[in-house]
Amino acid sequence: MTDAAPNRRSELLAIAARLFADKGFKNTTVRDIAEAAGILSGSLYHHFDSKESMVDEILSTFQESLFAAYDEVLAGDEDARTKIERCVRLSFAAIDEHPHEVAIFQNEAAYLLSFERFGYLAERNAQSRALWMTLLTEGIETGVLRDDLDVTLTYRFIRDTVWVAVRWYRPGAGHSHEAIADQYLTILLDGIATSSTS
Repeated sequence: MTDAAPNRRSELLAIAARLFADKGFKNTTVRDIAEAAGILSGSLYHHFDSKESMVDEILSTFQESLFAAYDEVLAGDEDARTKIERCVRLSFAAIDEHPHEVAIFQNEAAYLLSFERFGYLAERNAQSRALWMTLLTEGIETGVLRDDLDVTLTYRFIRDTVWVAVRWYRPGAGHSHEAIADQYLTILLDGIATSSTS
């Protein structure tokens, strides 16, 4: 019986995450969440004081786990190319396993940042930028990446092309997230053109 409350809380967060991702945070009401959960709005307040608290817990928990995984890669002994590959794979695994959380962050971060309690989202953005800039710079300096790369543009390319996949990728439909990561890495690291011949 002791596990009932935590399990119910997790269920409510999962329902809220789906609604926030599908309808948008601003367009989702506490009543929407309660109705989807089959409870009265007042009952939802036994678990959370607001929908802001719900999205806060959804995003902070997800990002804490994701960035812990990134930090583990960054601290490893592999070369920069291998670390880049691992981080891209981690990102696609996150899209596969947590599509609602990723979609909420992608769609709602700018709005949520207008609230002081969500200041950590800007910190996570900065942490992500620092991760990729570090890996790209290290790759150039160690000779595993081309030395004519514009590091900032390359970082933006990786960020935008990877995370936008949440808009079209559907777990269990079509390619697996591993197969998509393979294709992205081939395009990113090897290009799409055949070698030119003289």
